[in-house]
Amino acid sequence: MSNPVRIALLAAFGIVLFGGAAVAQQGPKKESGDAVAKPRPKQGEAPPAAEQPKIPSQMRKAEQGQADPQAPTFRADTLAVTVDVGVLDNRGRFIPGIPAGNFRVLEDGVPQKLTGFSTGESPMTIAMVIEFSNLYQQYWSWGWQETLTACYSFLETLKPEDTVAVVAFDLRPEILSDFSTDRRDTQEALARLRIPGFSESNLYDALTDVADRMAAIEGRKAIFYIGSGMDTFSKITFDQTRRKLQTAGVPIYAMGTLQALREYYDSRGAMGSIARLDFLQADNQLRTFAKETGGQSWFPRFLGEYGGIFRQISEALRNTYTLSYSPTNIARDGKYRKIKVDLVAPSGDPLRITDEKGKPMKYTVVAKTGYNAPRSVE
Repeated sequence: MSNPVRIALLAAFGIVLFGGAAVAQQGPKKESGDAVAKPRPKQGEAPPAAEQPKIPSQMRKAEQGQADPQAPTFRADTLAVTVDVGVLDNRGRFIPGIPAGNFRVLEDGVPQKLTGFSTGESPMTIAMVIEFSNLYQQYWSWGWQETLTACYSFLETLKPEDTVAVVAFDLRPEILSDFSTDRRDTQEALARLRIPGFSESNLYDALTDVADRMAAIEGRKAIFYIGSGMDTFSKITFDQTRRKLQTAGVPIYAMGTLQALREYYDSRGAMGSIARLDFLQADNQLRTFAKETGGQSWFPRFLGEYGGIFRQISEALRNTYTLSYSPTNIARDGKYRKIKVDLVAPSGDPLRITDEKGKPMKYTVVAKTGYNAPRSVE
């Protein structure tokens, strides 16, 4: 057999061999369908029942816009407003034991009927918002030492059951530790406050960001701000910040720093008129934020004043009168409504409070100044 014929036979034999192997590997074709194949009934078993119609889905009807007209619908039109009220004497101490009948709540000048009243001591939930920038907290400067002294001193006044978070800000706010009762988390957060990163101090952005995060927290809560009160580069304005803080409903307790340093420079003629006005405006901003949210503000010149400030914060947050009422104005228009809380005698005159010796005592009622009514859902 010649070589060409032998090569041709070998090629034909290879085609047959590999073609058969490919067919064997493919196996029989399976019919494809959209549904899963059902098993055949075994011998002696009854055939399966015919498929029943599917139960109509209410979710699918809602998606198709065919909701059952007989299905009940619910809508809540009741609005409850809660106001935390603190009654403090001329030394900033909480005055307990005032009955509910002596509290009067006015909303836009209209008296409201109280539906709830409670008081007592409870743990604090507080966020420390700390200004820490190269603007006034350069490493080892007076502002740096004053800020850290205030932070660590306040931390020592907390009780074990108190919950605290730490937020520092310069160009943007940074959460150094979340809410926790573990003081080791707070200590580790404060240990990071050593070298500031930027020379900006965006107060408005930081306060509104923290207040929005705390708006949904139940119970007694507050923001404790430590800083100069300056704002340099925030995205929102002063008026926008006021509205956001009023809507969040989180009281702000502010402690303005650099008071002694300002007096030192000003007494030596080292502070110009523009710088003096900037600091006065910063103090006024902190007073406004604290007053409109139901908090307080302090501007200490000496480190010895810190203890009294921290005690007032503790008493204001742990000992608070909580008032609730349903407003007579049920319009859901999203407008701002003013609130005024005062103490009255049964005759309608201002309530007279006396001290241990029976002498009349001056007092201050601390509460938020208003809220934004909700808007109706279209």
